[in-house]
Amino acid sequence: MREAQSRRETKETKIEVYLNLDGSGSSEISTPVGFLTHMLESFAKHGRFDLRVEAEGDVEVSHHHTVEDVGIVLGQAFLKALGDKRGIKRYGYSIIPMDEALVMSSIDTSGRPLFFYEDLNLRGKITEFDFELIWEFFKGFALESKTTLHVRVIQGRILHHVAEACFKSFAFTLKDAVQRIGGGVPSTKGSI
Repeated sequence: MREAQSRRETKETKIEVYLNLDGSGSSEISTPVGFLTHMLESFAKHGRFDLRVEAEGDVEVSHHHTVEDVGIVLGQAFLKALGDKRGIKRYGYSIIPMDEALVMSSIDTSGRPLFFYEDLNLRGKITEFDFELIWEFFKGFALESKTTLHVRVIQGRILHHVAEACFKSFAFTLKDAVQRIGGGVPSTKGSI
């Protein structure tokens, strides 16, 4: 089983994540940010990952620290769960519609942490959730998982739909990249 746990505790947050890359899509998510909880449940379901998240944070200040730190800890768990990356596909991509929204994402589990993001300069709130925190979540994930991650909003107007398409696309992209296809390490260098 490709599974891992990771933990982070600061003066601002306390986060624990368990991730099973070969799961069935079950999730137990507890965060003080309702919209983040909803997005993580969607991520687990559509990626068919088993995911447990326990998060506490200084949400009376802002949702920022909690959202970013959950992305960081999920990235750490993902990197551990992948192990030596033998036999995986390595690359993944998807284009996902959600009503009027259309989002493309692509990932390389290369060991080179880079993050590229485009959201058509959409701004606003989804209930109390600041839409731009999506950038913080995915940036934290990409840097800690040592992946190259692109997330691009191609079309969209309703922030909830755009955000949900981002997380669903991310889930399908990750599932694509971690597929076991056999063979050794997917690199001409012999290691990733």
